[in-house]
Order: sequence, then C-alpha cells, then structure tokens
Amino acid sequence: MGARGFTTTRRRLLKGTAATAALGTAGIFAPAIVGRAKQFDGVVINGVSTTSVYMRRVKELLPEFEEMTGMTVNYEPLSFPIHNQRVDLELSTQGSAYDFVNLTFIYTGRWITAGWLTPLDDFMNDPNLTDPDWDPADFIDGAQKALQDGEGRTYGFAHFAGAMLTAAGRYDLIEQAGMGLPKDFDELIAVCEAVHGKEGVAAWISDRNHHWNSIPFLMGFGGEIFKDPPHNLTPLLDSPENIAGAEFYGRLLRDFAPSGVLTFDNDVTLRTQVAGQANLRTGELAWELPMATAEESVVKDTVRFGLTPSGPAGWYPGNNSHGYAIPAGARNKEAAWAFIQWALSKPLMERIAKEQGFAALCRRSIITSDWFRESLQINGDDVASLYLQVLERGGEEPYMRYRTVPVFPQVGDQLNNAIEKIATNQQSAEEAMRQAQAEAVQQLKLMGVEIDL
Repeated sequence: MGARGFTTTRRRLLKGTAATAALGTAGIFAPAIVGRAKQFDGVVINGVSTTSVYMRRVKELLPEFEEMTGMTVNYEPLSFPIHNQRVDLELSTQGSAYDFVNLTFIYTGRWITAGWLTPLDDFMNDPNLTDPDWDPADFIDGAQKALQDGEGRTYGFAHFAGAMLTAAGRYDLIEQAGMGLPKDFDELIAVCEAVHGKEGVAAWISDRNHHWNSIPFLMGFGGEIFKDPPHNLTPLLDSPENIAGAEFYGRLLRDFAPSGVLTFDNDVTLRTQVAGQANLRTGELAWELPMATAEESVVKDTVRFGLTPSGPAGWYPGNNSHGYAIPAGARNKEAAWAFIQWALSKPLMERIAKEQGFAALCRRSIITSDWFRESLQINGDDVASLYLQVLERGGEEPYMRYRTVPVFPQVGDQLNNAIEKIATNQQSAEEAMRQAQAEAVQQLKLMGVEIDL
C-alpha cells in the first residue's frame, strides 16, 4: 500500500501471507452467487473505479470470478480526477454505460441526493441475491456513513477507508526531549518547539491540501465549515473558532515545517519523512505507513504512531471512505451486485490485504483479527487499534458531513488560499479568513445556493 513509487517490505504488514495460499479461491464465492452462475452465463457488465492497490488486484483476480459465475467483467481503474469527471457526467445524464462505479467520498452528497445511484438495501436483504456470510453489518459505521442517505439507505459499500493519525518519524528526538506524542494542541506546540531543527530535522510537515489537513484543527477550536450541512450551506469560515484554528495550523506550517512545504504534495511530504528530514505529521495512515514498511525508509526503527491531538473543543480526526456503487441507469444490476459481493467479500479482502499489504480496510472482522493486529504492531504501537478508533469516531458523530456536500470544493479552495496567506504572513488569520468567507459567499450565491446571512 502507501504512496506511488514506494516499495513495501513484507516483513511486517504481510505476515501471514503463507495462509493466503491456503485460501486460494475457496470461500471467496458466496453460495448465492455460485448457485445463480447459469443466470449470469454470457452476461457482460462494465465498471470503472479510481485506482488503488486494492482495485488493481481485484482486476487481476477477475478471471477467477468470471470462471465461477460465467459473466464477463470489463473493469477499468482510472486516475482519481479522470474517474470522477467521467462518472459525474455519466450519472448526470442517467446513462447506462456502467454497471458499477466508484462512489467517491467527495461526491457522495451530489450523487446520492440527486438520485443517480441505486439503493442497495433491497439487494442485501434478499437471501436469493445475497449470501448470509457476506455480512453487511461487518463494514464499520464510520466507513459507511458517507455512503448512505439521511434516512440510512445504503448506496455503496466501502473498499477504502482513510483514517487520520499522528506519525512521528524521529520519535527518538521527542524522547530525548523528555516528551511523548502530543495528546492535545498545547502539547503539540510544546513538542514542536522542543525538537524543531534538532539534527537538521523539521518538527512538522504537511502537504498542500490544507482543506483536509487543517480542518481537524479548526474543529478542535469549535469551528464548523457550514452552518448545518447538508441543509444549510452557509459558510462559517470567519467565525472566531475557525480563525483561531487557522492561526494555529498556519503557525505549524510557518514556524516548524521545512522550507517550501506549501508546494508539497503527498508524495513529497512522505519522501521527506521517509528520508528522516521531518518529524511529525497528522495524515491518513495510507500516507504514513511507508515510514515503517518502505525499504527506502531510514526511520523504520524510530517511527511511532498515535491518535491526532485534541483541541479545546474536542477530537475530530479526519476520516473518509470510497466504495462500490451501482448507477441508477445500470442495465445489469443483479450481476453488478454479485460482483460487489465478491470484490468486497471477507475472504477476498483478507487475501488482498495479505498479498498486497493493503491496510485501508473497512471490515471490522479483519481489522480486529489477530493476524492484522500483529502485522500492524510497529515499534510497540498497536496501529490497527488506533486506525479502528478513528473509524469508529467517524461513526459516532457526523462531523465529516461538511466534506460530502456538492459545494465543498469551492469553499475548500478559499480555505486553502487563506491558510497559505496565514502561513506566509501575507495576512493575519482574521484578515485571511474574512476574505475567504466573503469570496466563498460570493461564489455560492452565483451558484444559486441560499445563504443565511
């Protein structure tokens, strides 16, 4: 798993791979699917998704599924922007080109509320279509929340979950300062002040997606992005709480990060940590784990993981998920449902996790399994348990709903601009966030969004 270009070692994450060979294809094909193989004989379904380690392996294993069911699956994993653009256009025209698609986190609000996807509840509650061992309740609530509507109807099942954790590549420097991983915002600043510049290592690092990385800090001070998403989309960027959070996050970038950090994408940020040139980061596990697993990493023995710090108003770690869904206009919905059951079955998910080192899993039974927890014991940290805590937090409170409304990209762009101005001292936090608010309101009004101000 992890970032492009990184070689994942098998010494930790892939423990238990020998058991995968014993799995083979046994148990991967649900009886409800196998029993209806003749019905699918000659059926052709078409699908697209974003690309990932998991998706690529599913595509590689398709011949096994096709042999068992008799159907043909034309499946094309695409880059994130190309997939989203293509599917958004296809769904908006109620097209029938695809029988399954990726339900992308940031588009869930748009695609679900517009009625462009098929509710899956009737499928999963029909014993003739769904095997009881498939167990939809096994998918963690925090990963499923964004794939459901306000009434709790399900439109997708998650194949990827992103959970934000704290990772310290040079934890030894923090120990030498007599400190530990920060549990709250005050401790975070204290740790950064104590270790910044030691042995040439920057205390903090992030990437340029500030509208993802900064919001747990805004919320930690009590901030909200919208007044009441998805019902009231009035932006609140210039609230005192958001201003305080933006100033805090801007200070991390300004005072404790490497030069040029505002230009860093995820790859550059990860490479900097893997090279031991920066210490702390709060980010998705998928972009932090290579510090412990990549062969190139010089911080394998000093990296430590923990929960993200809490603010005065609470703990709001970022979490997201992507899933498989069936378009409303799909021609072969039952066949697509059979594919989804296979692609996200417990045995196949476990097999891919063991073969590929894929850790962004969504099934509780696998995350809590002995082999998975053992594989993610890293320098004394139970990373699987930390990961599960973040996903469970996302299921307890719908604080991530701000990100799934259709207008978030416009507001997020304004937040990005404001953070950069704060981090470079071009504007104070108050000035930058007030300007971001004014421009966001103007954009949303032009889009026809009702603003309650």
